Amino acid sequence: MQALIVTADDFGLHARVNDAVALAHQRGILTCASLMVSAPAASEAVDIARRLPGLRVGLHLTLTDGFSTLARETIPHLTDNEGRFEGTMFGNGVRFFMLPHVRRQLAHEIEAQFEAFSRTGLALDHVNTHKHFHLHPTVLDLIVNIGPRFGMRAMRLPRDVSGSLWLAPWIALVRARLARAGIAHNDWVAGLAATGSMNESAMLATLARAPQGVLELYCHPATEGELPITPAMRGYRHADELAALCSPRIAQALASMNVKCGGFGDVFPAAAGACKEARLVS
Repeated sequence: MQALIVTADDFGLHARVNDAVALAHQRGILTCASLMVSAPAASEAVDIARRLPGLRVGLHLTLTDGFSTLARETIPHLTDNEGRFEGTMFGNGVRFFMLPHVRRQLAHEIEAQFEAFSRTGLALDHVNTHKHFHLHPTVLDLIVNIGPRFGMRAMRLPRDVSGSLWLAPWIALVRARLARAGIAHNDWVAGLAATGSMNESAMLATLARAPQGVLELYCHPATEGELPITPAMRGYRHADELAALCSPRIAQALASMNVKCGGFGDVFPAAAGACKEARLVS
């Protein structure tokens, strides 16, 4: 393994997620967090990130199972009356591809989320999407066309270490598109097959079989709570993931491997320099 990036997704979704990100970065191996700019606790997440300059923060573009940045009047074919994205990913994927007016609204929303991140003043370390929606070619193309104007120079490639065969054609499409655009990306990702259950044993196993190249290990840590953070997370073991990120055994295993750790900008210095330039211009 050439380098390891350890990311917490859904930063800003809930105070429990924000608390876990801070703890895992200060006491554990967490190097990155992906911010949901329109989530209920996003402003608190930004405050935490400002207090933790070593934490690399990226944009977790949310186009399903969450709240939009734009008002419903601007994107009436994407959200319900409460501003939540409606419809299934499959159904919306078909609409994004087939209907130009829906695609235009999608482009406006993606741009609005980049703009919202830019207003935080945080350096944009990377970009990914909630539920890995950038596997959809229309979503991916819009992000690649819009993102560089806001300093995007690195994206997550959801190529799982478990080697899912049915995703292989889509992964190849994403990788080729990022290469044409000059967007840096990880070689592998861990956490896709074990979403919500990246506990200590899962992380140790991941490190033990880490492939060559740049590996991004992503997870969904949160502190303990009585209720699920969202209905879709009912089975997630957030606290186990937080414990794993802060585990001395994990830290020791990683130290013994002697690999570079950090955010995308640390692993790909050219991307970091481009992000800083874009931040100064904006």
